[in-house]
Amino acid sequence: WSSALLIQNHQFDGVRVRVYQPKKPAAQKRKGILYFHGGAGTYGSIDTYERILRHFAKETDSVVVAVGYNLGPESPYPNQYTECLKAAVHFMKNPEDFGVDPSRIIISGDSCGANFATRICQLLEDRTDLPKVHAQVLIYPALQGVDFYLPSYQQNRRVPIMWREFVVYFACLYLQKDVSLTADVLEGCHVPEDLKQKYSKWVSGDLIPDEFKVRGYKPQDPSLYKFKPQVYEQIKEVLDENFSPLLVEDAVIRKLPQTYILICEFDVVRDDGLLYKKRLEDNGVPVTLCHTEGGIHGVLSLFGYGIFSFPSAGLMVKDITEFLKSL
Repeated sequence: WSSALLIQNHQFDGVRVRVYQPKKPAAQKRKGILYFHGGAGTYGSIDTYERILRHFAKETDSVVVAVGYNLGPESPYPNQYTECLKAAVHFMKNPEDFGVDPSRIIISGDSCGANFATRICQLLEDRTDLPKVHAQVLIYPALQGVDFYLPSYQQNRRVPIMWREFVVYFACLYLQKDVSLTADVLEGCHVPEDLKQKYSKWVSGDLIPDEFKVRGYKPQDPSLYKFKPQVYEQIKEVLDENFSPLLVEDAVIRKLPQTYILICEFDVVRDDGLLYKKRLEDNGVPVTLCHTEGGIHGVLSLFGYGIFSFPSAGLMVKDITEFLKSL
């Protein structure tokens, strides 16, 4: 594979990136795919995703730019966003350096990388000095820190590799907060009553289609919810639009480009993807949804590792590749 690709490390505005370019001459300028890897902002690397990044570059005849943002807790939040945004802006200002068509730039990522991709697309929408993003590709995105009682959080609370508790635990690590807050945040004690009401029109089990509730779902017992101001003060960043891009206003959502969202059946954050799909569609944005039955969170990075690879990872990659080819 590498013989068909030119693979080089660069710095984009001080941020480490790796660029994968097909060697064969192109009849026209190529698509450019920015990719932000997953890992809860605290682990993972471009190297972890090497096989999949090569696959996308080769199979879709695109230039792939993988962003090697620095990880927490050594690099504190929100540096990850800042670095991903800097790399994206640099690439979008200089696409011709890599033979990329500025009107065909796609922003993508998985897990927390899909969270970065979501937020960066939102932040770039009003930039008049940059080309418009052509599409966003969001692979099992985690998009909100409001409600950990959604159906997927209940149904998949004990599915490896991401238990329900782990989501909040890693959020605390990522935000450099005390992990002892985990239990209160899981019960929603960090959300003031007025914000709980405001966000319920976007984040609620009631908005999840019935076919995703068949494995059992009970709305949160109201007696478990008790707002704790001190918990809110310590971890209110989880309600910021940077951390929870599902919470931006409709005025931002309606300007977003065509979107691909991949969700997995056995994934605690599955419903974040479903809720964002609904918000986009309600605002006239075309959405392609891929629901991977039997899929679990995080398997994408194992693609191409022989016996260690999950069959569902191959299915996901095939579907994402077809969507990228169609753009």
